[in-house]
Amino acid sequence: MCGICGVKRVSGPPRLETLELMIGALRHRGPDGAGCYRDANVGLGHARLSIVDIAGGAQPLSNEDGQVWVTFNGEIFNHIELRDELIGHGHRFRTRSDTEVIVHAWEQWGRGCFSRFNGQWALAIWDRTERELILARDPRGILPLFFTERTEEVRFASEVTALFADGDVPREFDPRGFDELLTYWSPVAPQTVYRGVSQVAPGSFVSFGPGGRSEYRYYEDVFPSQPEELHIDLESSAAALREALVNATRLRFLRSDVPVAAYLSGGIDSAVTAGIIARYTHTDLHTYSLRFADAEFDESDYQTMVSRHLGTEHSHVTVTAADIAAAFPDAVRHAETPILRAAPAPMLLLSRLVRESGYPVVVTGEGADEVLAGYDIFREAAVRRFWARDPESAERARIVEALYPWMHRSPAKAPAFAHRFFSRDLDPADPFLSHRPRWRSTAALKTMLTADFAASADPTAALRARLPRDSDTWHPLARAQWTESTTLLPGYILSSQGDRMLMANSVEGRFPFLDPDVGRVAAAMPARHKLMGLDEKHVLKHAFRDLVPDAVRTRPKQPYRAPDVGGFVGAGAPDWVSDVLSPEAVQNAGVFRPDIVQHLVAKCTRAEGRSPSNSDSMRLMAVLSTQILHRDLIAAPPHPRRHPHQPVVVYDELDQRENTHE
Repeated sequence: MCGICGVKRVSGPPRLETLELMIGALRHRGPDGAGCYRDANVGLGHARLSIVDIAGGAQPLSNEDGQVWVTFNGEIFNHIELRDELIGHGHRFRTRSDTEVIVHAWEQWGRGCFSRFNGQWALAIWDRTERELILARDPRGILPLFFTERTEEVRFASEVTALFADGDVPREFDPRGFDELLTYWSPVAPQTVYRGVSQVAPGSFVSFGPGGRSEYRYYEDVFPSQPEELHIDLESSAAALREALVNATRLRFLRSDVPVAAYLSGGIDSAVTAGIIARYTHTDLHTYSLRFADAEFDESDYQTMVSRHLGTEHSHVTVTAADIAAAFPDAVRHAETPILRAAPAPMLLLSRLVRESGYPVVVTGEGADEVLAGYDIFREAAVRRFWARDPESAERARIVEALYPWMHRSPAKAPAFAHRFFSRDLDPADPFLSHRPRWRSTAALKTMLTADFAASADPTAALRARLPRDSDTWHPLARAQWTESTTLLPGYILSSQGDRMLMANSVEGRFPFLDPDVGRVAAAMPARHKLMGLDEKHVLKHAFRDLVPDAVRTRPKQPYRAPDVGGFVGAGAPDWVSDVLSPEAVQNAGVFRPDIVQHLVAKCTRAEGRSPSNSDSMRLMAVLSTQILHRDLIAAPPHPRRHPHQPVVVYDELDQRENTHE
């Protein structure tokens, strides 16, 4: 993993100072080196985290004649196989890096090259012959890539802060982005929360050429039509899944020139990936876990069980509510977007432990819930579809009480409320039936917005327009999976809670469940193999029943959560909380109404010692994170991050020489 950035100008070369400031803003993503390339119209920058070909993989990198240049963040895991194929076509390589595979793949296959990559990436290709700048992102959106267009130039970067590094790009919140944030938990690409800043959509590339900007999709989820007619037995699905996941995990663990560790959450997903490494790679494995002082959120017993079962060397960090509050501003600054949960902050502390232990790469179980229907939202949708067939049935209505057994305020404890809540929006023809309750409860936060940020349009209309044309023939579970993978996965799970918290400490995450072969196997199997009744990820549990302890394999799904409000209110709250929540600060940000915010703070303070409602918790996190971003990114003057001990190696086409800038 690395940080990439660049500028394409209509006339005249980009300023080296701008490129160096952009690289400086990304040094946490790439502390091992920095470089940039410049010609008469384009500048490419790179901050390197050395993972593959440590000696020879410096970037930006070109082909033999210097007509194709690339700056690349990520990993192409099948680069060895692609290299052999390209050599067969006559291409010559001078490094062992996966980066060089990209430039030759572009030469050989052009825009078709991205469909051949098995990996996770955000990259920029400058084709000097065609005068075309290409920005591309991996199919799942594991890695971020932002851009902004103005009359004279296009800028791109791994993080928004780099776009703002020299102060030339206006910094302003976008009401439309907040409308999506307060519906889906995250804006959906290309939307962001910043006016004039877009993101490349997962599975897409954007071209900036002589004819202007154009966007292309090279990947889309494909599910079978009429899946209930698939005559595939469970054993066949389990065997296919096991083979694909073992291959994907081994590929991500072994293809690295630096040590690789693994996360253990206490659930089946990370237990499976760690178990595959332990059994199929014959190497020592170091695992890492988050533990919580609050027993409601702690899964340490299961983590210890899996570690002992697999024989791993295990380390953990125990997090308190005060730790979360202390780390929260850093988490928000690295996320670069408001967040509705405090959960990213503990992940920041965990990645710090991993890096301090000497591991720059970690394998995780993220993606399993989206690919194999593991979230409670899928179980909830199945229950609601069952209820929708006979809305007047009291017997059918009672099934909602089986949902969310892990939740402190589970529906079983308040059946009357649960019936009212889940009985709304029960239209079986609605492609988003599965997500309406979540979106409705999240959208309640919009009542806090100022008039300038209160949107009137329905954000789900744009999402409906993006549904694949044949999605009406899919199983309802497949539509729910598509919706989750399009909204929550790239923007929140893989970004705010994933890449951003990992790369804040220069740690690369690898995700075997998001391997394209795993995705194809999972999509092709009958829905009942993923969600058997209300048993989520049924096929995964069956496929790895010999590898995971039964107590972990059969435990109900407990999603990763962290304490939200406790450390932010009351006598022990950090000083920064009152500063960013003052009426003056809220007024200056212009997003939320100061009177409503003050009422919310007073309500949460009075509830000290008791858990606030889920809605109030989300409200407070949304306001706190927004106010931090306004203070530190929108309102603050640019504060260039210079690292004189890490010089920037510059190849300047304008004077045909390489220089080193301190």
